[in-house]
Amino acid sequence: MTSMHPSPDLRSELFARLSELRIETRTVPYPAHRTVEEGKALRGAMAGQFTKNLLLKDKKGRLFMIVVDEDRTIDLRRLHAYIGAQGRLGFAAAEQMRDILLVEPGALTPLSLLHDGQCQVTPIIDASLMIADQLNFHPLINTESTGIAPDALIHFIASCGHTPRIVDFDAMAIADASL
Repeated sequence: MTSMHPSPDLRSELFARLSELRIETRTVPYPAHRTVEEGKALRGAMAGQFTKNLLLKDKKGRLFMIVVDEDRTIDLRRLHAYIGAQGRLGFAAAEQMRDILLVEPGALTPLSLLHDGQCQVTPIIDASLMIADQLNFHPLINTESTGIAPDALIHFIASCGHTPRIVDFDAMAIADASL
């Protein structure tokens, strides 16, 4: 597996923004991988909660970044009803990820919202993540992991001009089970 490296300027811009916001992070090496399962096998005993991050598109072309616990199952057939999307959701094209967020598939992260200057992506954050001590995300590349506190993540996202939606995916699962 090859690593995906953004330009040094993009990473510098990310860490400069985090520093400017006085957001404390801890970045550690993390073997290159493309899937949650590969990441689990490679990371060992790294601290913090890990996520999966999906870039989805609704039938009107609106983009949503879904940030959930790495073990959460998501029903793409019903998710649109809970997040305000129009019609069923599908995966966005890799080119959109590259063009808008400046990251490669396998390195998607809410930290890449820094590059979405036109706020084309709506961030959707799993409410269960908000109680973690530390959340781990790729810092624009899939060979490192950056730990950040949940409230600091929300502050960072807001500083990028986005208003994240905090969604209770546990309640959604309960509602779906009762159908």
